[in-house]
Amino acid sequence: MSSELQNMLDNKLYFSADPELKAMRMRARKLVKQYNDSEPDEPEMRQQMLGQLLGKMGKNCEIEPDFRCDYGAFIELGDNVFINFGCVILDCNYVRIGNNVMFASNVQLLCAYHPLDADERNSGYELAAPITIGDNVWLGGGVIVNPGITIGANSVIGSGSVVTRDIEPFSVAYGNPCRVAKTLPNQAR
Repeated sequence: MSSELQNMLDNKLYFSADPELKAMRMRARKLVKQYNDSEPDEPEMRQQMLGQLLGKMGKNCEIEPDFRCDYGAFIELGDNVFINFGCVILDCNYVRIGNNVMFASNVQLLCAYHPLDADERNSGYELAAPITIGDNVWLGGGVIVNPGITIGANSVIGSGSVVTRDIEPFSVAYGNPCRVAKTLPNQAR
């Protein structure tokens, strides 16, 4: 593992043009293109391609094309995950998605971010923070999740929301910026 890859995963400044990172992105882009070009009546082949692309994939996972990601290798899906059309996951760091999670169309999970200082930003160095989505979460259409965010289990994020801070479990949250509107009853038995 190169030091740039390690820096990326450690949320430290890293050079995205590093040859190892470029090769990893190229591999992912080729697999994503094959996946997006596959026929809808080829579920076994699609599952095989996802298995090659993703870092971890539980049982009964479905991603509707058109899907985009940076590396794929840092995406971990639990069981029973459904991701609808148009999802973008910039997995420059780990993206961990729990069990029984649903994404509506055009959801974006964005681990990548850039330095605030213009000279540092223009140098080609970037940063990336992990994203965690708990079990039983539903993200509405067009939700954008920013770097470093955790969305707690059993939460619902309303359509069009921009999640800029962590969301506690059992929350209904929406807006830009996304804010908790109510807390759901904890139905744990």
